Amino acid sequence: MIVVLVGMTVRPAIAQDARQVVEAASEAMGAANLRSVEYSGTGWVAAVGQSYSATLHDVGEGWPHFETTRHTRTIDYEARSMSVEMTRSQGNYPPRGGGGTPIQGEQTRNSFVNGDYAWNDRGGDPLPAPNAVEQLQLEILLSPHGFIKAALASDDLTAFKRRVLQVDDSVMDVTMVSFTAMGKYRLSGMFTDDNLLEYVQTWMPNPVFGDMVYEIRYNDYEDFDGIMFPTDFHGHAGASGYDHTQKFWYLDPNFLQFNVSSVRPNISDSVPAVPDVVRRATVPAVQVETERLAEGVWLIGGGSHNSVAVEFRDFVAVIEAPLNEERSLAVMEEVSRLVPDKAIDYVVATHHHFDHIGGLRTYYSDGAKIVTQLANRDFYERILLSAAPRTVAPDRLSLHPMPSTATPYDRFETLAERYTLSDGERTIEIHALRNLNHVENMVIVYLPEEKLLINADLYSPPAPGAAMPPLNRRMRTLSRNMQRLGLDVDRHVPIHGRVGTNEEFLSIVGAGN
Repeated sequence: MIVVLVGMTVRPAIAQDARQVVEAASEAMGAANLRSVEYSGTGWVAAVGQSYSATLHDVGEGWPHFETTRHTRTIDYEARSMSVEMTRSQGNYPPRGGGGTPIQGEQTRNSFVNGDYAWNDRGGDPLPAPNAVEQLQLEILLSPHGFIKAALASDDLTAFKRRVLQVDDSVMDVTMVSFTAMGKYRLSGMFTDDNLLEYVQTWMPNPVFGDMVYEIRYNDYEDFDGIMFPTDFHGHAGASGYDHTQKFWYLDPNFLQFNVSSVRPNISDSVPAVPDVVRRATVPAVQVETERLAEGVWLIGGGSHNSVAVEFRDFVAVIEAPLNEERSLAVMEEVSRLVPDKAIDYVVATHHHFDHIGGLRTYYSDGAKIVTQLANRDFYERILLSAAPRTVAPDRLSLHPMPSTATPYDRFETLAERYTLSDGERTIEIHALRNLNHVENMVIVYLPEEKLLINADLYSPPAPGAAMPPLNRRMRTLSRNMQRLGLDVDRHVPIHGRVGTNEEFLSIVGAGN
């Protein structure tokens, strides 16, 4: 249920009032007696930042959905530990967008946090995930009883009354409480008259959205051995809004529906042991590994995503700005080392998925023009390059914004079908793809003299010694677009993985595909 705020009446908020509100909720929900809990259910999850379309649109197209046939969470509040065990499948949801779409069969994803250690398990081997510690610990605090425990332990708890209009036009008085957690996250919660927590919200750092709204609504409470626990969870993540001039919604933010079927309070052995490999792991520094592909052309890798730098007579162009500002700064520093006397004037964005544009603001802030398909421009201007707050994790553009006389459109080069970047000596061609389910508007980059084809998410040559991947729809789409465009390709340069030959690619797709 979406609650629309229509007014707010505030009374002076004093710490004692706020504490009384939370203590009443703690008593009603049994939080003081709850040391640990395991709850299971089914529903769906969505891949945030992996939408099929970046076009501002009527509500209905959002993050790609996956059915969760098994979803179990176990939390130990005192140990600050949590395990999330999930099995997901494509279900009846359309296979459009990223985040693993389409899933073949079932896929198991297990994540764990214990204090300051986090890891994933995809099949029996723990994989350290030190960068995930903070988010997983924050999710513990956003759980129904975790929120109450954190609120009672805070030293800046405030409360006020609010009137909200519901979808059936009825008006309801609720109590809001708010406090700071982990030194930088502002957590808010809404309590109904029966002292049950109905809604939690905070802002998480996101390289595209900035302070990204993250909220969960809790409904249909039931009694489980003296503990009141919600049996319906619904989550929103990401920017959403309504343009009153154009009359459209954009970016439907639904990311979670969890229908709880069982709850086990105060279970024993709820703390997952930290594997030795996880205990020894540290937050990895950004790695940059450079491979020369041709004179003045370099693959800049060293991580999960690659970029490609191309030197022209008076400038440099970079293809792809993935992940975040930290990655972009490392790539920009490497480009400066390779070509010390030329600036990066252009950055090509293959598509709008967040793992591929998370570092785009950094290049823009440094003066580069963004080359992208025309249909992506509004999304980049209104969302990616907006002046939305970035208080949790500021970046260069938020700390040093563009002058008010500079407009985003001054710094875009867009294409409908084809764009050519040339200095009279070297040329790169940027082509729009057709008939792709992964994303609505994507480009590939072709260097005709070097016969290099750069793609994102369509085809990645296997690691040395590994078997060739099975043919899939994205490979077929790439092959057919290559034939349509008449591209003479010697080597494939992926944004994920190693460089491979076209002979390898043809051995998978076949010459006629």
